[in-house]
Amino acid sequence: MEYIGLLILFIALELIYFKIADKYNIIDKPNARSSHTIVTIRGGGILFPIAISSAFFLGYISWQITIAVVLVAIISFVDDIKPLSQLPRFASHVIAVGLVFFDLHLFSQATWLLLIIFVLVIGWINAFNFMDGINGITVLYSLITIVTFAFLPINQSSLAVLITMGISCVVFGLFNVRKKAKTFAGDVGSISIALFLGYFMIKTILETGQFGFILFFAVYGIDTVITIISRLLKKENIFQPHRSHLYQYLANEKGFSHVVVASFYAGIQVIINIMIVFMDNMGYLSLYVVGVILLLLTIIYSMIRTNVVRQLSSKNVE
Repeated sequence: MEYIGLLILFIALELIYFKIADKYNIIDKPNARSSHTIVTIRGGGILFPIAISSAFFLGYISWQITIAVVLVAIISFVDDIKPLSQLPRFASHVIAVGLVFFDLHLFSQATWLLLIIFVLVIGWINAFNFMDGINGITVLYSLITIVTFAFLPINQSSLAVLITMGISCVVFGLFNVRKKAKTFAGDVGSISIALFLGYFMIKTILETGQFGFILFFAVYGIDTVITIISRLLKKENIFQPHRSHLYQYLANEKGFSHVVVASFYAGIQVIINIMIVFMDNMGYLSLYVVGVILLLLTIIYSMIRTNVVRQLSSKNVE
């Protein structure tokens, strides 16, 4: 009954937010980087920090993670309304990651290890935010990742918070996984859910000792890294807005439906996740195997990307 109540609550709160956003003009207008063509309500992803707060009051999650998610959500929401400088955004991320470290008792670890984890988490948060560019991609990817975490026996004690966050994704998806989305996640949604997923990734790896679970983030990670490398080779400013991700080429230049492209990304990650869980259960998931899988996925992605870019270049020449 609790979960049914949460479902109804989240739907009601999202609808209330739409009224508020409409009244105060919290909207996303199309620009040169946009993959959409109509004005859309921004910040519907506010539902994710609301969900984590609900989980805290129900005793499902610690205060450290709740504050971490809510903190980055507040700063991101302000940034969605009125763009902030890099300092407050970065400061909120640093504090949030520090709270994650505190919750997971990581401060007793070697400094070099903390620095590596810190860089990876900050990189993941920004990568996830960069990938939030078409209808459905963020929520579908988040949902399948949450379901995968929930499937692992090691996370059974955290099942309640995972279900709660999963419900928030389903509700948000009702308004976002559409040809014409009612709302976008905004930074408030993409960054807060990215932090939550990053926390669960670290937690899962620490408790299982299996680094291979990092491949649950493979699709987003590979797309982001290859895109950055491609832009650096072109001597582009990687901090400037762009439309150079493969999913953007597919949705914008190739004209595929946003929902189809988002489902494709989520579907590939589902296949990878199933393979990783199976190999772990069979005892085959060593660091060597993880490296081989990552290399193969990178090669396959690069081939697809190169082929798509070549097709687009040929089309432009014609």
